[in-house]
Amino acid sequence: MFESRDPAVANAPAYPRLLGDIGGTNTRFGWQATEHAAITHVQVLPCAEHESLLVAAQTYLKEQDLTAPPCAAFGIANPVTGDQVAMTNHHWKFSVNALREGLGVSRFLLLNDFTALALSLTLLPDAQKRQVGSGTAAANAAIGLIGPGTGLGVSGLFPVGYQNKWMPIAGEGGHVSLTASTAHEFAAIQQLQKRYGHVSAERVISGAGLVDLYHALCDLKDGQGQNGNHDLRREITTPAEVIERAQDVPTSTANEALNMFCGFLGSVAGDLALTLGARGGIYIGGGIVPRLGERFDASPFRERFEAKGRFKKYLQEVPTWVIHSPVSPALQGASQALSLTQWQ
Repeated sequence: MFESRDPAVANAPAYPRLLGDIGGTNTRFGWQATEHAAITHVQVLPCAEHESLLVAAQTYLKEQDLTAPPCAAFGIANPVTGDQVAMTNHHWKFSVNALREGLGVSRFLLLNDFTALALSLTLLPDAQKRQVGSGTAAANAAIGLIGPGTGLGVSGLFPVGYQNKWMPIAGEGGHVSLTASTAHEFAAIQQLQKRYGHVSAERVISGAGLVDLYHALCDLKDGQGQNGNHDLRREITTPAEVIERAQDVPTSTANEALNMFCGFLGSVAGDLALTLGARGGIYIGGGIVPRLGERFDASPFRERFEAKGRFKKYLQEVPTWVIHSPVSPALQGASQALSLTQWQ
């Protein structure tokens, strides 16, 4: 994460706050008037319709009839390692300091979007999460977070002492190498290697990855003389179309791709739970899985999550939840980040 402050302002007021959740496809903005106020004026703006993040934020303030606040915090789908940022899944490039100056705020904090989302997890109401499979969260234990959307976000929380304080992880776990559990998965990864070389988890477990996986399975069937025109391959070019086809035709390659997608997600989520010791549970965010509803519950996800040999029983006790929130929880997490004294 990276913070920029106006050197001419010694102590900027903490509120109101401009909050942002910057993805590769859409940008969400919100406004928090006071410390205990709900986040209001939430608006989604397509990234492609704005030439820069600054323009998108200025558009939001203008359309919501708001003036620049004293401070702002944005979570962004990208590593944040310094002042200069170039988005992985979109063309926006900017300086954090220049963005603060352009917005006219005294204090500006930029952090990874899944770090922001992780900070919101302990505040998430039960009504905004749905458990998939068994397990009960252990108290004062690490929590994991993973979510496929435009990319694959990964983060987590570690408890700090026993005072209900948490430290988030800022990493790029979505770019770990993807491994196969079956010969068929290995064949699909080999197809993707021909195009990309390295096949990361994000190359499959994301919106574009679901489409690529579908096409890879079609290629395999073409090579075996099995596919023909059955799956309307050329017409299916978006994740929404893959999901729609999968739901309409259970025998389709699209349905096979969606099941494999969920299986891969289960494997990577299980790896994350073991790596973090996330006995506090694994949360699933992003824009894809919440839309699958009960289709996801019946998928191979949970079985693959637990399929870790000698540690199957360990993972059977780790709960997994899908986040369902009408307002991006990452906005709340961005506000939390501003409030943490160790980052001020």
